[in-house]
Amino acid sequence: MPIMQPRRSRHTQLPRQILATCAVGAFFLASGSLLLSSEARAANCADLARLALPNATFTKVETIDAREWHSPQTDLSRIMTAPGMNLAGHPVQAANPAFCRVAMTLHPSSDSAIQTEIWLPLQGWNGKLLGVGNFGWAGSLMYDGMVTGLGEGYAVASTDTGHDSSTPEGQGGRFTLGHPEKLVDYAYRADHLMTVMAKQLVRRFYGKAASHAYWIGCSLGGLEGLIEAKRYPDDYDGIVAGAPPNPIVNFNGEQLWAGWMSYHDPALRVGREKFQLLNRAVMVACASPVGKSQGFLDEPDKCRFEAKQLLCKGKDTKGSLTANEVKAVEQIYRGPVDPQTGKVIFPGPAKGSEDGFSADGKAFPVALDLFRYAAFQNPAWDWTTLKWDTDIASATSKLGPLLHIDDNLTPFFKRGGKLLMYIGWNDGHNPQELAGYYQALMQHAGPTGQKSARLLEVPGMGHCYGGAGCDTFNKLGAIDAWVVRHDAPQTIIASRVENGEVIRTRPLCAWPQVARYDGHGPMTTAASFNCIVPE
Repeated sequence: MPIMQPRRSRHTQLPRQILATCAVGAFFLASGSLLLSSEARAANCADLARLALPNATFTKVETIDAREWHSPQTDLSRIMTAPGMNLAGHPVQAANPAFCRVAMTLHPSSDSAIQTEIWLPLQGWNGKLLGVGNFGWAGSLMYDGMVTGLGEGYAVASTDTGHDSSTPEGQGGRFTLGHPEKLVDYAYRADHLMTVMAKQLVRRFYGKAASHAYWIGCSLGGLEGLIEAKRYPDDYDGIVAGAPPNPIVNFNGEQLWAGWMSYHDPALRVGREKFQLLNRAVMVACASPVGKSQGFLDEPDKCRFEAKQLLCKGKDTKGSLTANEVKAVEQIYRGPVDPQTGKVIFPGPAKGSEDGFSADGKAFPVALDLFRYAAFQNPAWDWTTLKWDTDIASATSKLGPLLHIDDNLTPFFKRGGKLLMYIGWNDGHNPQELAGYYQALMQHAGPTGQKSARLLEVPGMGHCYGGAGCDTFNKLGAIDAWVVRHDAPQTIIASRVENGEVIRTRPLCAWPQVARYDGHGPMTTAASFNCIVPE
């Protein structure tokens, strides 16, 4: 992607890099080390530009003064600067400390152009490395997450995964059309090469290796974290994976389901006001006093309210659901089904999240791109013809080997790796599905693995952040304490932030525990809740 120029930066003139002619497979030594000309410590930031890097070219090496970095203002930056997306749980993003910025393009194949940046704090380095995961279809660097990590003392790294979302051909999944190597870069190669490169630059700049390396990401970034744990268990010591859409073919199929269903049967189209009616009824029936006062369902999996309880007694009214509306809601909750086996392909969203439902006969664009571009390589593919048995199976056969992660991460756990997963109950991704994956992970991992993974289900939180719940918590601090001090996160305090101020707090409990109000203290204070295993 284009490199944005921060103000008052000191630019370093770079010599023209000569591309190495060695084969792509020789990009890294068997040990994972870069082919560097020497192992002497770099004298300063500019000195890094003189490294000999096969299949890579520097695009910028410069020193950025404290408070002088300004991220490009995009839709992504508006998401990443929300309090709930702050990796360290800060209500407000702090300005950057001074750092050495290294930007480069990696080209492990003839069709690869992976934009990567590694930022190295000039003072106060804590000895560790942080990789920041992407969002959506990627295509840009996660600058705001990098600023957060830098402020916590980390050397940080990010990549666009090999395509530029600011260009027409790089938007959504278009970049995969006719470019199998770019799909490989997106799936796993870009993140791994970024990580190995970052570790080598850290060693060169500071004269010693990073003591620990962590990965944090949500949505695509969460899936990237699972892929790293599976394919490259030595890359990271701790991984925080938020709402990982895995298996992504099934998940994106579920995202198309309500639109597909209501396209083929217009009688199943439901207006937003009816979904809001349903949500209010669910809240009345199932929310605790705390949930009612704060606007979310505390334990959606315990809610037994059924849409048919709102069935109109006669004609359609604003306060009831027609038989077709009830049918549509029930099918959205259930999710798509394989017509040959009767098995649910991916479960629908949880109760309490109805305000975000849609059944308007239209496709969900992000999910549509996975099928028409990445899987079927056909921009004209008609999503309304999707066959829930053969098309899902076909897409899985093509993308599963690249993007699906099974429930065996034992090599990562055996080397001491820690995995913290989290997800919001108001996410379109049902947390019960992720809990099932977590249980399968634990079954594979055995006794040792029981100490290596945790799952947090966040009441009232949307997709990665937002919603009425407490969505802001210190993910970076939690994974660091776990890896360094072996302090497994049983309880993490989360905050609800409005206008830069914390207005309430609540504990997040390691699954299967849930936070229950003690009935005595303020409902707005985490100390008034206890983590218990529900009956």
